[in-house]
Amino acid sequence: LAERLGAFAGQMIDVEIKAVELAYEGEVAQLNTRPLTAAALAGVMRPVLAEINMVSAPAVARERGVTVTESKQDDSPVFESLVRITVTTTMGKRSFAGTVVAGTPRIVEVKGMELDAPFSPTMLYVNNQDKPGFIGAVGALLADARVNIATFNLGRVAAGEDAICLIGVDQEPDEGLVGRIRALPHVKEARILRF
Repeated sequence: LAERLGAFAGQMIDVEIKAVELAYEGEVAQLNTRPLTAAALAGVMRPVLAEINMVSAPAVARERGVTVTESKQDDSPVFESLVRITVTTTMGKRSFAGTVVAGTPRIVEVKGMELDAPFSPTMLYVNNQDKPGFIGAVGALLADARVNIATFNLGRVAAGEDAICLIGVDQEPDEGLVGRIRALPHVKEARILRF
């Protein structure tokens, strides 16, 4: 979970990273979290440094001036254990949270929006304004490109407001397809994620 959640965060960041904060809530806070933090940090930094691993990640972060902090809370309001990664960049902060359910890592929060999505080897991330017709339009674009949907998970602030869509796909989408998704009305951001 820590490494995949870090990989998710790292693929969502396009500018210089200043700090990475890991918050552990619930049962996971009772563990030695240093290896989890190192794994998450490797995931965050891998999009820029392909050869990084959990052994080298803490030292590389220090060399690059990235501040790494941990916090622990003995309980979690919803989950037995929760890991939250907050990345501070030159453009602000982005936060991602995950948990493990029945032995499977899951994404449970993005941009403060709750959702419940398993990690797939290839996923599409779409941030949009929640409006009618969006799901059908995305589905039609994927069908036209012969990309099969494996999982489809949504989160939103409230009806008509900011929303997130995480789509696990069976075939590798190309940038042309992602461009067509970005061109849909109300889409703010779309990108391919790989795990």
